[in-house]
Amino acid sequence: MEIIISNASSKPIYEQICDQIKTAILAGDLAEGEQLPSIRALANSLRVSAITTKRAYADLESEGFIETVQGKGSFVAGGNAELIREEQLRQVEAHMTRAIDAGRAMGLTDGELAEMFALELE
Repeated sequence: MEIIISNASSKPIYEQICDQIKTAILAGDLAEGEQLPSIRALANSLRVSAITTKRAYADLESEGFIETVQGKGSFVAGGNAELIREEQLRQVEAHMTRAIDAGRAMGLTDGELAEMFALELE
């Protein structure tokens, strides 16, 4: 698993870690039950604080993407096919919202936007 931290990003480092792990899970690059690096190992490899990686793992766990077993480590959560689908649907909806906002900003009507979506669906 390769995580790239950008100091130029406006996102906090823990969010960058979360986003990249989520993306890897959604893409199937990290399989159900696969063990993630320990908090300390990930922190050392990224050259960030262990507190930062702990926050990322805590957020991923609260969202249901990973499970942590005391003394064993963190693993990609099992049985999260529905969770993955919901996350992917949210991403598609966000892209559609941005497209609609961009269209409205240039003065397109809802009818014109609907026609554009219909053409793209063909």
